[in-house]
Amino acid sequence: MTDASAMTPERFTEIAQQIEAQVSRVIVGQRDVIRHTLIAIIAGNHVLLEGVPGLGKTSLVRAFADALSLRFVRIQFTPDLMPADIVGTDILEEQEGGKRGFRFQPGPIFANLVLADEINRATPKTQSALLEAMQERTVSVLGRTYATSKPFFVLATQNPIEMEGTYPLPEAQLDRFMFKLNVRFPNVDELTAIIEQTTGDKAGRAEKVTDGNTLIAMSQFARQVPAASHVTRFAAALVTATHPDGEGATEMVKKYVRYGASPRGAQALLLGGRVLALMNNRYNVAIEDLKALAPAALRHRILLNFEGQAEGISTDDVIADVLSKLKVI
Repeated sequence: MTDASAMTPERFTEIAQQIEAQVSRVIVGQRDVIRHTLIAIIAGNHVLLEGVPGLGKTSLVRAFADALSLRFVRIQFTPDLMPADIVGTDILEEQEGGKRGFRFQPGPIFANLVLADEINRATPKTQSALLEAMQERTVSVLGRTYATSKPFFVLATQNPIEMEGTYPLPEAQLDRFMFKLNVRFPNVDELTAIIEQTTGDKAGRAEKVTDGNTLIAMSQFARQVPAASHVTRFAAALVTATHPDGEGATEMVKKYVRYGASPRGAQALLLGGRVLALMNNRYNVAIEDLKALAPAALRHRILLNFEGQAEGISTDDVIADVLSKLKVI
């Protein structure tokens, strides 16, 4: 197992760049999505991918699993999916001596990289089965607690257009995702490359770059990257300014926001900033790192009021407005 003490900034950057390169062999374009997903994975956290069908979200997750040599499981969320279908259940079986007893049969949640496909199509009861695993890295079944695999990541997808028969994720569950990433539609050049790549006889596949143990070491190493007090304070000020009654709130925030980002938003900014700094060959967090990650870290943590929704304001608009007017303290 690779120890964090054996990791160096140069080695960290080299591995991260190799992972990006391998995933980019499979996924055309989507550079920001690839980088932000990698940042969250190195940070040991979860990602929500939002985009219409056919944009390669499943392929993206599978490419990361290949490059990181992780056990990958895809769970298709449907209205009839039950919590036991995710976490597992006790089954009655015959044991030695003819006696019968219960044995725990683990569900697909006990993989390293779990793709929760169309997560908003399952009922809230089933969605909540992920909460304990995502936050505590454990699963409780019939009074007993089981630890999930290490490392463990949930990458969930949802379709923003077809909302019939869906169950929007509650704020408490959205808050468990470090980043929410918008997977955009490709431009003409990118779409041409996708067609050529996927309709030929040589489909690309990511090659192994590293393994789960090294990934854990990278995560531990990233947490050691220093952040100056003014950088940490900027993250706190940014999150505070997203609240209508918060210090530094802009007129747009006061007019269109019902509730601002949670403290987990500031944690996501700092932790992601540490990883991004290393990926950019720096051993210190800069305010520019936080600004680059702000939309991904905060867009799903800000609730617009009715007026904001009616005006067609997006949370990205709010974040951009706050960033443009927030003074560096």
